[in-house]
Amino acid sequence: MKKKPLFLLLLFVTIFFVCSSNEFEIHEPTTKEITIIAPSSIGGGWDITARAMQNILLSENLIDKNIHVINKAGVGGELGWKYTKDQTDSVITINSSLLITNHLLGQSKLTYKDFTPIATLATEWEVTIVSKDSPISSAKQLMDDLYKEPQAYKVGVSPRLGNDDQLSFVLASQQVGLKTEQLGFYVYDNSEQVVEALLKKQIDVATMSLSEAKKYADSNQIKLLVISSEKRLKVLPEVPTWTEQGIDLVFEHWRGVMGPPNMSNAEIQFWDLTIEKMVMSEKWEKTLQKYMWNDFYKNRRETIIFLEEQSRMYQQLMGIKTDS
Repeated sequence: MKKKPLFLLLLFVTIFFVCSSNEFEIHEPTTKEITIIAPSSIGGGWDITARAMQNILLSENLIDKNIHVINKAGVGGELGWKYTKDQTDSVITINSSLLITNHLLGQSKLTYKDFTPIATLATEWEVTIVSKDSPISSAKQLMDDLYKEPQAYKVGVSPRLGNDDQLSFVLASQQVGLKTEQLGFYVYDNSEQVVEALLKKQIDVATMSLSEAKKYADSNQIKLLVISSEKRLKVLPEVPTWTEQGIDLVFEHWRGVMGPPNMSNAEIQFWDLTIEKMVMSEKWEKTLQKYMWNDFYKNRRETIIFLEEQSRMYQQLMGIKTDS
């Protein structure tokens, strides 16, 4: 048996490593600009997330391209997500559970399967708020009053029924025997409109994420009645939990990132690696602290599994049966 020449063996090894390195090489998107879609108006939770990403990706030199945040607000995120679905390169968008619940409630044909999941970033707590001079002094009083007369108070939410803001309030009210259809919900385009309606006495109470409500509490316009966390936050020691108010509820609202359905493998790998670097940065840690978000990072593979689990969970919470 003849031995193969040494140079053939070396050639084989060289080809193997070159091919392997090319296979796993990460390339930036090919266009000169990258767009992050915030499917909400400026100041909303999706917008805050998109602009935080923009700032960190640029300041940490994680992307060597221009990054633009474009707000496409409307129809509970639908306009922004539809726009993203039709793009082919260098566009990503912020998502949340509303992508799932919109479909489950029959409000949208889009599902998370119509996109390319990239990452899950963070969660935050939900709060129930009233105006500073409201006669409602506690969440217990609120629920006791609603139990006696479900239409006693008008409840504001944004940007659409079926989101976590509404769902967290519904889950709390169910524990005192109330049904969703008994409650009077009023829908606004964004949290700013909700607070404006609250201050004008057009509604009596509202439910939204903590980062959206905090600035109004800091300016002494509203009062944080209750928070959906397990225990009181160190930064908000005066705000009680639902558990303290006699309601067994802990509820987290998450946000993530996804892209168009036909992203290339190279672009998917690029975003997977780049966002992992972003969430490991000190600036991201400071962002979490600033907005009182909780670290909930999941990479692409983990996010796909998470979205499947969330879809089943919301389906069960809403009592919705599907063929899938």
